[in-house]
Amino acid sequence: MIAPLLLAVLAGHPAPAPAPSRPKLVVVISIDQMRGDYLDRWKKQFTGGFADLLADGADFTSAYQDHAVTETAPGHASILSGRWPAHTGIVRNGEGVQDPDSPLLGATGEGASPKRFRGTTFFDWLHQASPESRALSVSRKDRAAILPIGKAKESVYWYAGGIFTTSKYYADTLPAWVKTFNGARFPQKAAGYRWTLLLPDTAYPEQDNVPYENGGHDITFPHVLPRDSTLAAQAVVTTPLMDSIELAFALTGVEALKLGKRGATDLLAVSLSATDAIGHAYGPDSRELHDQLLRVDRYLDWFLGRLDDRYGRDNVLVVLVSDHGMSSFPEFARGHGFPEAREVTVDSIVADESGAIDRLTGATAPRHWLSFESGMLFLDDNGGLAARAVNQDSVFGAIAQHLKAVPGVARVDRVSDLPRADTADDAVARRWIHQLPANSGAVLVVTLQDGDVWGGYVGAKHGQPSDRDTHIPLIFAGRGIKPGRYADRADAVDIAPTLAKLLGITPLSFVDGRVLTEALDLRN
Repeated sequence: MIAPLLLAVLAGHPAPAPAPSRPKLVVVISIDQMRGDYLDRWKKQFTGGFADLLADGADFTSAYQDHAVTETAPGHASILSGRWPAHTGIVRNGEGVQDPDSPLLGATGEGASPKRFRGTTFFDWLHQASPESRALSVSRKDRAAILPIGKAKESVYWYAGGIFTTSKYYADTLPAWVKTFNGARFPQKAAGYRWTLLLPDTAYPEQDNVPYENGGHDITFPHVLPRDSTLAAQAVVTTPLMDSIELAFALTGVEALKLGKRGATDLLAVSLSATDAIGHAYGPDSRELHDQLLRVDRYLDWFLGRLDDRYGRDNVLVVLVSDHGMSSFPEFARGHGFPEAREVTVDSIVADESGAIDRLTGATAPRHWLSFESGMLFLDDNGGLAARAVNQDSVFGAIAQHLKAVPGVARVDRVSDLPRADTADDAVARRWIHQLPANSGAVLVVTLQDGDVWGGYVGAKHGQPSDRDTHIPLIFAGRGIKPGRYADRADAVDIAPTLAKLLGITPLSFVDGRVLTEALDLRN
């Protein structure tokens, strides 16, 4: 029989391009709250995983989570779906994965599942092309473990109550390898752990005694975990040690599930959350955050090295990304270019405006018409205003004017006006459009002035459509990738379609992202 390639030549037709060779394992590593400038800020001190990825990978220096509410759940839902929160339906943390019908296995805490997630993800596309493919997704947070693989009922684990667990959505019991790992009690054995500086004190330009960090408590090195093992297992999540435990758990799962060893391409998604906990407590400009990233660099060196040993470097395709960035403490920002930086709250205005609607409608009992979260004002109406012939345009116009008068508020947009915005030149409007589904219930969105943050809890903040909160690292490394630094604009939603192109598979639903063709070499 004449080979198909020869037949094509004899017939005068070009041979079809060969399907791209697939890696044994696709590894997507998300570092929660890793700002886009961190890789350059401490580049000279990175000697491990970050250094290798920067040297061997395609580094997109202008990458963003290009939506407005830059929180963990919306960001992780976009990473491997290729779609904005407006299309995944995951708009904010508060409505991300909570599900009382999916209780945890062997641990206390809120039940969780991906029931609110809409559409498909990269793993669904991979599994459609190769039914033997499997996925393992691991994080300290439930939403960060669940949302990268959508509704697929694969191996999904997170940390709760001192152990790694999952919910009834995924399994009825924990597998033996998870029980064995939990039985080793690594978090509990962290009792008395002393977090000290990795490098000499002179390697850190940041001040170590900053009174507004961590609520004013435990603000200098070393940071010591409680001697009680139960308390240590709770507190370990705010130290670099949590990331090392999570990576050890992920590697144990890779080996137990024989990922990449069964003749199919498998997916490993790991979201490291300690940077987020440390960033909230100490801020992005702290010595603690600096040391944390140096340690993650060394942890990734060990982790990726073990994967290379297991599969060979050409058989592992790695993506490094983050779910969002971070803003500085206002106290820091005031001394670094934003003299009026402040925390902003609008709770009293929202309450007053809700009361005004009560009076306008003649309500006999107070009703909570309005709620406000993450810059979004929601109307709990159920037709009530229309039934009372209330002019909603007038009501929302008045509320918008009151919100605009709050110190620190830069702009207030009506959600109904956003589709008419210039999305090329107005990044804020574009990010709100990417954020909100048509049925979100939000009527107004509030954006703060640069340098300001939302108040309401102790710690540094993120969650706005600012460049500091949206700018993220994005690196691809492995076969089919052309190493280098790329200034081209890239977004987190580009990851899934780019991986699909690399593996020669087809998305099962529309995507908002593009294929980052400039960094691809599909000849091998």
